[in-house]
Amino acid sequence: MKTGKLISIVLALAAVYGSAAQAADPAKDYPARPIRLVMPNAPGSSADTMGRIAANKLGEALGQQIVVDNRAGAGGTLGMEIGKNATPDGYTIITTSLSALTVSPHIRKNLAYDPIKDFEYVALYSRQGNVLVVHPGLPVKSVKELVEYARAKQGNVNMASAGTGAQSHLNGTALMMAAGFQSLHVPYKGGGPSVAAVIAGESHWSIAPAGAMMSHVRAGRLRALGHTLPQRSPLYGDIPAIAETVPGFKYVAFSGFLAPKGTPKAVMQKINATMARVVSTPEMREQLALQGAEPATGTPEEFRRAVQEELAEMGKLVKVIGLKAD
Repeated sequence: MKTGKLISIVLALAAVYGSAAQAADPAKDYPARPIRLVMPNAPGSSADTMGRIAANKLGEALGQQIVVDNRAGAGGTLGMEIGKNATPDGYTIITTSLSALTVSPHIRKNLAYDPIKDFEYVALYSRQGNVLVVHPGLPVKSVKELVEYARAKQGNVNMASAGTGAQSHLNGTALMMAAGFQSLHVPYKGGGPSVAAVIAGESHWSIAPAGAMMSHVRAGRLRALGHTLPQRSPLYGDIPAIAETVPGFKYVAFSGFLAPKGTPKAVMQKINATMARVVSTPEMREQLALQGAEPATGTPEEFRRAVQEELAEMGKLVKVIGLKAD
């Protein structure tokens, strides 16, 4: 065989093996184009703000833009369904909607996805508590005083929520049950209107994600009585944990990225490792702190297990409250 022909064959084989190796490692050149982030929440919501912070920093670290695609509706289930049905190539990721993942499966008939089986769990990026707030004109300055006030009013006190089945509804109801008092549940169409109702004095109190509350607390538009993390946290300054008054009461909301089932494992590993580096940066920590949140990391398995545990806990609460599937 002539030397020139032999070289041609070797080069051809090298090209074939090189292409095969590249195909075997889909993360090698990932991402080669912008990534879509399906956001199951409305623009301006706490989840939207948190997701955009994480997406911006992740995009910078990956060297590609992450384009946020807000798909709010049906308590977050619309966005989750859209994310589930996207092409699993790593160019669509979904930010968590805890309500859609852990509450909707218990209260919605014919849900178009299974929260555990139909998604890849990719990376966590934050955890935060909910904050219990009242209108500043309400004559209460602690959790204990709110409980006593509501008891004295014999339930003629309004609790605002972002809607039936929302975190604010379930957490507020759980608090009333644990502390032994009653309030009239007033559901609003989203977190923004429910917070605005308390600020206006239309409703007396609410308990919702810290990101939706803390700027109003700092500005004096709301008074914070407690938060749902297990113990006091520098994130909330002098605001006590509700558990100091109502032993055992806690709720920790976590946020992360999912992907459609079948997304290449190597791509998910790259996103997970990159996000772990991102959340450790001072800039990310500072931005999360402004939202009343702290960075979170973990393996996909730990992330999935956390959702499974929350799904089970919410199922118990939904049953106790008596929420019915629609």
